[in-house]
Amino acid sequence: MSYGDPAKYITQLYMTEECRQNAYAQEIIQRSKLPVTVIKDQQQPDIAGVYPENLTQGKHCLLLCRYQGKFFKPCPGTREYTCCEYQVLNIGMGCPMDCVYCILQAYLNNPWISFFVNIEDLFADMDAAFAAADTADPQTFLRIGTGEFTDSLALDSLTHFSPLLVNYMRDKQNAVLELKSKSVVIDNLQGLDHGGRTLVAWSLNSPPIMAQEEIRSASLEERLAAAVRCADWGYRLAFHFDPIIWHQGWQEGYRTTIRRLFDKVPADRIAWISLGALRYLPSLQAIAAERFPQSNFFYEEFVEGLDGKARYFMSQRVEMYKLIADELARFADPATCIYFCMESENIWQEVFGYTPSEQGGLRAMLDRSVQPDFKLKGKGEGGNCSATQYV
Repeated sequence: MSYGDPAKYITQLYMTEECRQNAYAQEIIQRSKLPVTVIKDQQQPDIAGVYPENLTQGKHCLLLCRYQGKFFKPCPGTREYTCCEYQVLNIGMGCPMDCVYCILQAYLNNPWISFFVNIEDLFADMDAAFAAADTADPQTFLRIGTGEFTDSLALDSLTHFSPLLVNYMRDKQNAVLELKSKSVVIDNLQGLDHGGRTLVAWSLNSPPIMAQEEIRSASLEERLAAAVRCADWGYRLAFHFDPIIWHQGWQEGYRTTIRRLFDKVPADRIAWISLGALRYLPSLQAIAAERFPQSNFFYEEFVEGLDGKARYFMSQRVEMYKLIADELARFADPATCIYFCMESENIWQEVFGYTPSEQGGLRAMLDRSVQPDFKLKGKGEGGNCSATQYV
């Protein structure tokens, strides 16, 4: 079932005692019109059962709380595979959508969704990060995303947090913000003076995977329609084919998604497209099998990767990547950066015919796709990144 607004799945709010006087928390509560339970600062929401059996029920519950750690950190990639050196802005934990393959099921240990309301600390953390980067090297370019531990927009109808971020980023010429989602909660982005500093991104998959394995997410057509609206509002776009999942009819499934993407979305508005095959912590398989007995893609053959995660065999990954890269090569703008998320240089070489190190590194490839001086150059100039050059 598709949910235009996943936040409607939230039926109960919790708030920690220390947030009683927090104006932003009160704003969210008033907007939600939901019942609120105030709990002690170290107390947990009262959700029956034990984790992960109570995760389905927990997704109805949103906890408004303070975050005590650092909001702004490098992406927790592993050195065994090529990382794009993304910067993660942690705005919350968990998501009202329920993807069968979601790594958070094995990564987190509580069933409820958390949203951090001490946003003054968040922006102070960002100020410090920008100042440190500028001191170290004024040419440092930061790509920042909020979609690592939660969906960037799934709760935005309640939180209205996206305009605060977009407005903050507007004048940051050495950075871009990526808002990545499987929802279509974009109304708060309309009419903002974003200065080209915010990209709006969607995860895409084969239609059967989106329909069966991404519960309460927007459909393919809904995501593409939202992307078109954002392009009309001047935002650049990004798309992520991740996780790519082996299933019956996968070839035609991914071809269909790619063709629908470029039928609908202006190719020259797409900054980057990532590819990443299914990979997961071994503990996720048992959790997903219990919660989603109708799903069977975890029962393919997998091998343990260098990072300890289960992965398809290399030959199988290459087969899927080559088909998708070939299809993207038919339609993508030459300036669009098409890249792998957490793959080995052997995979890069076999599929694209080059490695990131030959292009100045993956970070530089992605930075070039959104730097202002890159956008002013002719099509395809300013540093090649697209798979269209190599496939």
